[in-house]
Amino acid sequence: MPPKFNMNPLKNPMPAQDPKIRNGNFDEVALGYTAEMAIDEAKRCIGCKNRPCVAACPVNIKIPEFIAKVAEGDFEAAYQIIAEDSSLPAVCGRVCPQETQCEGKCTRGVKAGCESVAIGRLERFVADWHNAKNDIQRVPAPSNGHKVAVVGSGPAGLTCAGDLAKLGYEVTVFEAFHVAGGVLVYGIPEFRLPKAIVQREVEGLKALGVKIETNMVIGRVITIEELKTEYGFEAVFIGTGAGLPKFMGIPGEALKGVYSANEFLTRSNLMKAYKANSRTPIQHGKCVAVVGGGNVAMDAARTAKRLGAEVHIIYRRGEEELPARREEIEHAKEEGIIFDLLTNPTRILATPTDNPRDPSYGWVNGIECVRMELGEPDESGRRAPKAVAGSEFTLPVDCVIMSLGTSPNPLIKDTTPDLQTLRRGEIAVDEVGKTSIEGVYCGGDAATGAATVIKAMGAGKVAAQAIHEYIQSK
Repeated sequence: MPPKFNMNPLKNPMPAQDPKIRNGNFDEVALGYTAEMAIDEAKRCIGCKNRPCVAACPVNIKIPEFIAKVAEGDFEAAYQIIAEDSSLPAVCGRVCPQETQCEGKCTRGVKAGCESVAIGRLERFVADWHNAKNDIQRVPAPSNGHKVAVVGSGPAGLTCAGDLAKLGYEVTVFEAFHVAGGVLVYGIPEFRLPKAIVQREVEGLKALGVKIETNMVIGRVITIEELKTEYGFEAVFIGTGAGLPKFMGIPGEALKGVYSANEFLTRSNLMKAYKANSRTPIQHGKCVAVVGGGNVAMDAARTAKRLGAEVHIIYRRGEEELPARREEIEHAKEEGIIFDLLTNPTRILATPTDNPRDPSYGWVNGIECVRMELGEPDESGRRAPKAVAGSEFTLPVDCVIMSLGTSPNPLIKDTTPDLQTLRRGEIAVDEVGKTSIEGVYCGGDAATGAATVIKAMGAGKVAAQAIHEYIQSK
């Protein structure tokens, strides 16, 4: 007999570390549902026939089916249903913006005063339960005799590699860093996504027979063309992400103590540069300004807070316009991050000394800002900010982190003749990821610009199927 529905209009809250404790450590903030909480939350799903949540998921996870199994207490069956479509459920359950995807279309959440089913929290619970109960036991598929190269080991690359390996392809993943995982390891802090979870997924791919080659900067060590002509790969998937940071172009951005969010997070997350014994230590600022309002800005601000700084997020629009996830904004507020909204930097100031031998020479000493107000909507549909005359002020800071978005690194483009790209450097692809070069496919942020983990995974899945059809049709 199916379990009774739970018609509570509100989600089961997610247990979390106390903000006053967690803002001083890098342990995971969200603690996860208990089995009882997961079952209770799963019973909130009414299993509607039109399944809008599935259509809103970039990889089309069978959401009502897996949730029904959770409601019955059959967590392993729930995991197997998710695993049919998602290679990274423990990751997606933590970092995907469910509120704008599956949960954003949930029938329960559409009704006034009612919250959607906590699909992401349930996915995380199921994945964590499975991982705690099971060792990695994956059997490689019988070889079909074909080789495919995957450039980049982020969510698009890992997904593409996994899907192709399951079809019997000999897959080699080439990663520029010394650790596989791409943005999942260098871009997302430990307190949001423990790196052990990512490494387990990488080990799972290895168990399927996928080879991982690290410290391989494709475009420098080997070109895309050489992968095909000299190394025998019949197809190449490019999933190199969007790691080239953007800056404002204001005076003072070249001062010491100015970071891109990419550099700051990569050194913190991947190199553990915040540790006292680090060989490449990162600055522990006393007062840090983070410019930007997206998820990466929240990650950088919350990391700087954990390093002991007073942290200000400077954003030129208001709170309603902040592009970061609501959960990340609330967590940042709880942890003591100061939001300077309707504020825009105009100049970064240096320590007032002309003596090059002074240890403070060339270091950040403040950031000049101007207050903003919102005018008429611009081409993005958002109200355009404009400066308020006479509202200039200076914020005394010793570190500035620019979090203004990213674009694809031009290395692949510059070393691959005939590879067509778009105006901002994204690799031009068709609906299945095919590029202008035969046998070369691309997906994720390298093709779309910075997006979400789950959308990158979706692109990896589509490209894997296209690569399979391409090779089998030769």
